[in-house]
Amino acid sequence: MDFNLTEEQQQLQDMLHRFVAKDYAFDKRRQIVASEAGYSAEAWRTFAEMGLLAVTFPEDFGGLGGNAFDTLVVMEAFGRGLVVEPYLATVVLCGGLIRDAGTPAQQDALLPAIAGGELLMAFAHYERDSRYALNNVATTAERSGDGWVLNGAKTVVLHGAQAGKLIVSARTGGGQRDNDGISLFLVDADAAGVSRRGYATQDGQRAAEIELQDVRVDADALIGEEGNALPLIERAIDLGIAALCAEAVGAMDSLNEQTLEYLKTRKQFGVAIGKFQVLQHRMADMVIAAQQARSMAILAAAKAQYAESAAERRHLVSAAKTLVGQSARAVGQGAVQLHGGMGVTDEMPASHYFKRLTMINATFGDADHHLGKVSDALLSA
Repeated sequence: MDFNLTEEQQQLQDMLHRFVAKDYAFDKRRQIVASEAGYSAEAWRTFAEMGLLAVTFPEDFGGLGGNAFDTLVVMEAFGRGLVVEPYLATVVLCGGLIRDAGTPAQQDALLPAIAGGELLMAFAHYERDSRYALNNVATTAERSGDGWVLNGAKTVVLHGAQAGKLIVSARTGGGQRDNDGISLFLVDADAAGVSRRGYATQDGQRAAEIELQDVRVDADALIGEEGNALPLIERAIDLGIAALCAEAVGAMDSLNEQTLEYLKTRKQFGVAIGKFQVLQHRMADMVIAAQQARSMAILAAAKAQYAESAAERRHLVSAAKTLVGQSARAVGQGAVQLHGGMGVTDEMPASHYFKRLTMINATFGDADHHLGKVSDALLSA
């Protein structure tokens, strides 16, 4: 498989790098993070005009027919700029679920709206005691007439308070930790019985706690087959992990560039600190870590899209998340230490990149969690 960027992908990358450098500079991002919405509606409209929100959707629904490698290009650029808009939640997770499992009516109603920048969505799946287990779902959906009634609670829903529609996982059968019996439902965020409490996370992103109390949805709100949603959820999360790996690579590259520039300009004992060999060695280790992460991010994109089986996809995506998480920690800690005390101040971009890399590691399973999954797969082979 050829992992070089196509001409179109290279043009997309160049366009995004220019946008991040010119229109999404650090001071601009600080204003967006501090705003009430927590994201920029203007930037979101720009993403729609650039075609970013339609990259991986079928052409029949206003998309560009791209794949996980196109998402990699977008997310890597977003990582360089610490972009806080809800691309992962709306386009990668929810858009991917509708694209892969939605009915033609759902696809026709939702995918063009997402691509046009008119609709934000959020995937409400994780619960308070589920940790990273995707099959641990206590929220219930019971039949009521021609529809369903949902009851339960979801936690740390990425951009849940900003979304216009939610995709909610709920049990239509089985026990709380059974693989079977999980279904997916499309829920209006403002529907009766839905309560949302939004908040800012440590890295400047937004999340929400969502409660569902006797929330009624019609029969056509069901996404995919009743009781068989776990494979869909696993694939959506794997695509999300691949996207996060790419974002982490972009953040690490930018952080390394900032740190190298600091070493060249910060002077101690009359010379630039970059002249000290021990700091040169540390910088070299950080660059190597970022390059290793890039290789694994490419592997994650390839297997999330083209793996021959779900088991192969899950195994190799977990391997990528493990190494990317380890690399992110090494680069983040190294950058802070090489910046000295300035590295943890709010005024320095380095601290914000370190926070985002830390949160990327924790999202959808940290390095230790995925290392355990890789180990279990090897032992059972």
